[in-house]
Amino acid sequence: MELIVLGVFLHFVGGFASGSFYIPYNKVSGWSWESYWIIGGIFSWLIVPSVAAYLTVPNFFEIILTADSKTLFWTYIFGVLWGIGGLTFGLTMRYLGLSLGMTIVLGLCSVFGAIIPPIYKDLFTTQTENTFTALIHSSGGSLIILGVIITIIGISICGKAGMIKEREVSDETKKESVKEFSLSKGLTVAIISGVLSACFSFGISAGKPLADMALAYGANSLFQNNVTFILIMWGGLTTNAIYCIFLNLKNKSYTDYTNTSTPLLLNYLLVALAGTLWYLQFFFYGMGDSRLHNEASSWILHMSFIILTSNLWGFYFGEWKGTSSKNRKVIYLGIFVILISVCLVGYGNYLNHNE
Repeated sequence: MELIVLGVFLHFVGGFASGSFYIPYNKVSGWSWESYWIIGGIFSWLIVPSVAAYLTVPNFFEIILTADSKTLFWTYIFGVLWGIGGLTFGLTMRYLGLSLGMTIVLGLCSVFGAIIPPIYKDLFTTQTENTFTALIHSSGGSLIILGVIITIIGISICGKAGMIKEREVSDETKKESVKEFSLSKGLTVAIISGVLSACFSFGISAGKPLADMALAYGANSLFQNNVTFILIMWGGLTTNAIYCIFLNLKNKSYTDYTNTSTPLLLNYLLVALAGTLWYLQFFFYGMGDSRLHNEASSWILHMSFIILTSNLWGFYFGEWKGTSSKNRKVIYLGIFVILISVCLVGYGNYLNHNE
């Protein structure tokens, strides 16, 4: 039971980091979105993952060099696809804000990320562990699936609250907390992000041989996924760098990096903090997953804690300013339902581990 509690707690820490990462970006002054996004990305997709792997996995680079090319290819490709999801995720925060944006994105992401990997294993592999068939026939599997369903219901309630908010609040009030608010742009990129961000979960599955090699080299099981993360992050960096450099050239915003009329040092510190927080979600996700041993549960817990955190920050920063008490009750209900789903998933894991 202690391992389950530890796993849930680690997912909470990761979810808190993810739900908070965009706050420093909102404090950046005088830079275009593409400039602070890619500098933060260099920290979250290159620097911090490399440092984390160096500190936690012996000979991590040797593992990458000697790994099977198919494993490296698919882990990286899923990272590229996840990178598109991450790119549009950033745009979603830009256009919708933390609360509404994260709710819509992660609603889709939680479903695809939790259910597709077990189904894939059933259909296209010979594995017998963590498949959808194994899940539904286990003692706690029904609770885990029920938890996924209830999470979707909770996310839908939160989304409904967001839609009510759009009808109740004037454009001027919305833009006090979300400067570039645009519902049409936000919904478009949110749908793309929600689908493709789930590829991170697929990347972890594809990179399982890397995690196994890390254990063979003597890494603590808590950190076994840190080598896998490097490949996924390289894929994400590729996608985001191409798009942001294109925007830098198109908008001539490449001057941001040396523009002394802006608070350069503060801006660099803020984006470094944002990028570090972004990666920490996966650092703690990997540790939580190593204790739960169930991808569906890990992914849904991660998504749920991000949604809870982002909605709380949304209230703090006034994203629900001007809404009715009825609307706020709807969002409270959504958060409460998500908390119930977290408890169900955790208990389902506990039952599975005691079979």
